[in-house]
Amino acid sequence: MAHQSTDLTTNLVNLGQSNLSGDKRALYLKLFSGEMFKGFQHNAIARDLVMKRTLKNGKSLQFIYTGRTTAEYHTPGNAILGNSDGAPPVAEKTVTVDDLLISSAFVYDLDETLSHYDLRSEISRKIGYALAEKYDRLIFRAIARGARAASPVSATNFVEPGGTQIRVGSSTNESDAFSSTALVAAFYDAAAAMDEKGISSDGRCAVLNPRQYYELIQAVGSNGLVNRDAQGSALQSGNGVIEIAGIHIYKSMNIPFLGKYGTKFGGTTGQTSPGNTGDFIGPALEDASTAQGGINNDYGTASEFGAVSAGLIFQREAAACVEAIGPQVQVTSGDVSVIYQGDVILGRLAMGADYLNPAAAVELYVGATAPSAF
Repeated sequence: MAHQSTDLTTNLVNLGQSNLSGDKRALYLKLFSGEMFKGFQHNAIARDLVMKRTLKNGKSLQFIYTGRTTAEYHTPGNAILGNSDGAPPVAEKTVTVDDLLISSAFVYDLDETLSHYDLRSEISRKIGYALAEKYDRLIFRAIARGARAASPVSATNFVEPGGTQIRVGSSTNESDAFSSTALVAAFYDAAAAMDEKGISSDGRCAVLNPRQYYELIQAVGSNGLVNRDAQGSALQSGNGVIEIAGIHIYKSMNIPFLGKYGTKFGGTTGQTSPGNTGDFIGPALEDASTAQGGINNDYGTASEFGAVSAGLIFQREAAACVEAIGPQVQVTSGDVSVIYQGDVILGRLAMGADYLNPAAAVELYVGATAPSAF
């Protein structure tokens, strides 16, 4: 399974005196935690693509970013006390854990009895989807913000590179975001920019929306795509099989895309809605600055993001993520289950993210004007 993780923890919360046997409790743990985390793993992309650390104590963690240093010739007789320019310059980024993120559902015993399917497994899996969706959206927003920022190094006489924004296509139409030719050109431009800024080629990746991804699949064997021999289910899985200029490509509905999440129909996109779309397909970006409750890192407002962002290319140093509580599942039991004739299944996690090294972040956009920094 892609994106395997070893930090899964499970908890069974017993409110009141538990009347579950040990075997049944173990079964509940295995069922709910397994399905929830399977759902989380299936949908979460960003977790393994950025710098991630686990917080043991406290509310925040510091990540260090160092600039370049120089080489110089030694003068005989002179003491060696570090380079004369005081390099390398150092900047520190503090990432704070946001408030507890939860997703829960109440399972009524009678509904379970009357149903012909495993209701609790399905609910647990959808809880995992919900947590993964929020997790990815916050990290992708942090990367996009970093792509618009200057370097955090502010030492005197040192100028470190900042983020990169690359225009896709040359028209003012949103349809450029779906052009395989324009996307491939943007990828090579992004790779060159990161090379020029001294960013490691290890861990470079891109996240596009599904329609962009499939446009590239149809161009395999042409337009500069590297993995011409990858075909079939492996190619279409969306798990980084395709690569351009050494950049692995993933697809996600959780990237900021033309003012929405994942996709946009109508306007000048050239994309026709397939019809009967749910209200979760292409929702507008929400405000996620520190002014909103529960958020302790600045992920920007909808107006700050604008409506021209069209994909992300980055290296793992572009953003930092802190987890205080990894994906967990909790279930009520005992007297509470008797009183309410059902159980609450709760998925939770506590994390926070922010950009780290802007030079490792590239934002793709369409139109004549790049989105502004914030």
